[in-house]
Amino acid sequence: MAETPHRGPLRALFSAMRPRQWVKNGLLLVAPAAAGQLTRADVARHTAVAIVSFSLVASAFYLLNDLRDIEADRAHPSKRHRAIAAGQVPRGLLIPAVLGLLVGGFTLPLALWHPQGLELILALYAAITGAYILGMKNVPVIELGMVASGFFLRAYAGAAASHLAVSEWFLVVISFGALFLAVGKRASELQRVGPGATRAVLSEYTKDFLSSALTLSATVTLAGYCLWAFDTSSSGLSSAHHHIVPIRLSVVPVTLALLVIVRAAQSGDTAEPEDLLLTNRTVQALVLVWGALLAAGIYA
Repeated sequence: MAETPHRGPLRALFSAMRPRQWVKNGLLLVAPAAAGQLTRADVARHTAVAIVSFSLVASAFYLLNDLRDIEADRAHPSKRHRAIAAGQVPRGLLIPAVLGLLVGGFTLPLALWHPQGLELILALYAAITGAYILGMKNVPVIELGMVASGFFLRAYAGAAASHLAVSEWFLVVISFGALFLAVGKRASELQRVGPGATRAVLSEYTKDFLSSALTLSATVTLAGYCLWAFDTSSSGLSSAHHHIVPIRLSVVPVTLALLVIVRAAQSGDTAEPEDLLLTNRTVQALVLVWGALLAAGIYA
């Protein structure tokens, strides 16, 4: 049985902020990159600030969530090693840290420009995440939508930070891609720890239901991406000023990545999508190939 690593208060607090999950904020790059605007200095600056802001706000809610779920986490085979569940973060440090992260996350963009859209998305993310922590996490299916909203809002924030227009197909891909990741998390956790073992809502799901939901969301995500990649209108990736071939070839790594994630979720290999990005060499390679193809099609 793995032992909980020793951490001092500040190191434990940083660990409780879950820096590994900041990789999710890479979704903010998708909209400006797909629009061919990421090389603009102002767009790159706004996107970088938005990523930092989302990281700070998200970390504040990770602290609140772990504080509220401290007893359940102590019964979890891996979550019991989290800094708060292990009692390594002083209670007197938690609330000031949460307030500091929230203030920093919301005020940083305002200090640099007037991102009304980004501020609205951050507020919506905070409201949904707060409701999730306070009890909506125990409502089956609805909680999947709330988890998915975190991925969707991140991707949409990338466009809102620089006032970029987004296509309908982009919204379809992001919406169902987010749902796919949320369902994948639950399918993997159910496979690993069983129904209701450490998360009450797991007892409301069956493997067949989650498998069907995973297939449905993956199918719509892939179909939406294909339509977006092959669309030659001004809102599609294959618009006239782009190089069409590499963009359309990007469907291949997207398809393979979806299949890898489905396999991982159904086998219980991972409980978090960010674990695949940080540890799975196949997914990392596919993401790099996808990024290279898009870059060649949009920026070459």
